[in-house]
Parts: sequence; structure tokens; C-alpha cells
Amino acid sequence: MRPAVFLDRDGVVNDAVVRSGKPYPPASVGELSVLPDVAPALGRLKAAGYRLVVVTNQPDVARGRQRREVVEAINAALAARLPIDEFRVCYHDDIDHCQCRKPLPGLLLQAPDHDLGRSVMIGDRWRDIEAGQRARVRATILIDHGYDEGCAVDPDVRVASLGEAADWVLRLHARSPA
Repeated sequence: MRPAVFLDRDGVVNDAVVRSGKPYPPASVGELSVLPDVAPALGRLKAAGYRLVVVTNQPDVARGRQRREVVEAINAALAARLPIDEFRVCYHDDIDHCQCRKPLPGLLLQAPDHDLGRSVMIGDRWRDIEAGQRARVRATILIDHGYDEGCAVDPDVRVASLGEAADWVLRLHARSPA
């Protein structure tokens, strides 16, 4: 089994739309903006042997504020520009009590299986970090954008960008290759 770098989407791969200190996904492909250091960071991680798996909560679909087709179009636009191997999406809201909605680890545990003991979760919110911890990945990395919500759980490391996160993962990888 290969290790994976699990990545949240909004705020990690692409810009989140921040309103009143809280991040939101882009409303359309036209609003989509890939963060500046993402493509080279993902390229380095892929070259090191990691599968790149985006794991994203998109509860606005269940809430009736977004259409599933738009979420899929955004994912397709990202896949066309970036070396992402797979997208795993939870379309549920908290009231649905599903196992795939982060902070539960369901998205990280879906087939195909990965070597979780050598995998990493990179996110920008506490839900991402807790999902990684519950899945028992090797490390969790918080890209800290200073959202008003804070982080209720402690990541293994805090960084400012995906490029910094990739540097940290690759140093970890060099100590114990995948």
C-alpha cells in the first residue's frame, strides 16, 4: 500500500472565500483560484511517491445552497490543472450523522486503502486535523490562515502554506522513505 497526502480542498488547494473570519468554498468555477505554491508543492509530493487525495466536506449541497454539479465542476477544474489522484467528497451536513463528514475519518478510510502509518493529513480547519488524528495518519499539518474559529485540536505542525507543508512532509519522508 502506498502512503497518501490527504488534502482539504478550500483553503489548502484553492483560495477559500473568507467572510466574517470564516472560510467558504468558491461558488463557481469562475470564482476558483488555485493558491500560488500549490502546483509545485503537489508535484514534489507526487515525485516522492505519495498519492494525492483531496478530502473535502461540501455541506452546502445538503443545505440547498450549492449544486453537486458545481462542486464536481470545481473538482474537475482542479484535476485538469493539478496532479491530484483522487477527490473524495462528503455532501452531508452534521445532522446527517454520516461517517464521511470530517472530523470523522470516513473519507480517509475509504478504498483504495493507503498506508495510514506513512500518510499525512493537511488541512486549514480543526475538522481536518481531527479527521487525520482519528484515522491515525502519521502526521497532521494545519495551514493556519488565522480564521476566527481557532483549532480545537493540536496538529503536529502549523505552517503558512502548502509549500511549507510539503517541505515538512518531504523532510519527514527523508527520515523514513515511503
